[in-house]
Amino acid sequence: MPGRLAVSLLAAAAVFPACLVYLLISFPYSPTPPVVHASLSTVPQAWSVYSEDFYPGGAYVSFPHGRVRYWLMGPEDGNKVVLVHGLSIPSIVWKNFAPVLASHGYHVLLYDLYGRGYSDAPQVTYDVSLYTTQLALLMQHVHWDNAHIVGLSMGGGIAAAFATQFPQLVNGKVSLIASAGVIEDTDISRTAKIMSSPLTQSVSSLPPFQYYMRRLANSSSLSQTTVDPIQEIVRLQSAHLPYFNAAVASSLRDGPVRGLEDSFAALSNFPIQVLLIHGTSDKTVPYKYASKILTLVPHARLLTIDGAGHDIIITHATRVFDALVQFLSTKGHMHTLTHSRTSQSHFQPPPPIRNDGGQHVFV
Repeated sequence: MPGRLAVSLLAAAAVFPACLVYLLISFPYSPTPPVVHASLSTVPQAWSVYSEDFYPGGAYVSFPHGRVRYWLMGPEDGNKVVLVHGLSIPSIVWKNFAPVLASHGYHVLLYDLYGRGYSDAPQVTYDVSLYTTQLALLMQHVHWDNAHIVGLSMGGGIAAAFATQFPQLVNGKVSLIASAGVIEDTDISRTAKIMSSPLTQSVSSLPPFQYYMRRLANSSSLSQTTVDPIQEIVRLQSAHLPYFNAAVASSLRDGPVRGLEDSFAALSNFPIQVLLIHGTSDKTVPYKYASKILTLVPHARLLTIDGAGHDIIITHATRVFDALVQFLSTKGHMHTLTHSRTSQSHFQPPPPIRNDGGQHVFV
């Protein structure tokens, strides 16, 4: 028995150096492109609610991370404006906004972010750089040298980071509507944290779970007499797009929802004017974050809309539109802006940051 033990020890002593040498000199497998998952173009149930031709001037372009759906609206000689949507609702969210902006002479570019709507969903980490390079590549594709950037919710975080990473592509103005980017962990609910965890996402990606979600979505759709198009699109994405939930979860954990304080602060280093628009009743991105962003970007102007929630561009579309057009059309310094024409909308200094102790889920 001792002899066998000695032989085993000698064998192990001989094998260990060989294994160590192999680990030191071995080379990894050749890198491969990321897996790319399908978009709403494969979900017929969505086409009657939000078709790929929902806006005029639509087209696809292929980038290294998959196809991107975009639309160009308005006169080609108009001032260029890019609209960047938020976390889970694709460009349908601009339905009451983009066409009117185009009819007022602006050349509007809007597109679906990776993992939403009609843009593909690469199986990668949905960090800030994924989104900012998507927009940079898109502007290059449509031959835009620069543009005014308008971001909604998470799109506000993307817009701020884009302006600091690619300042040469920004035509002097950035508008941030109900902007995320500096959300604190305490304002992301425990449910959202659990649902966005890698373990939960691994379970939810299993075929039985996805089949159950599709059955649930289909039965829910049949039971509804009236359908809200925006809620319906979120539901269809969650049920039928294999990587939508993972893209949203990764964006919450790794993306432009939080942790962008440095990007916002860096806006002061560039000749870029900044307009903030935020509602006092926003439960998704509480109003206190407008004040926090203003602290980081002291030269920004804040438009407060009393009683507006996170769906501010739908419920208060006219007020937001008037303020945005005034901002985009004003030349010179920010102090030349005047009050909104709507009495319930007013430019004012923000109140001190308050923590209401609430738990808010990003939608």
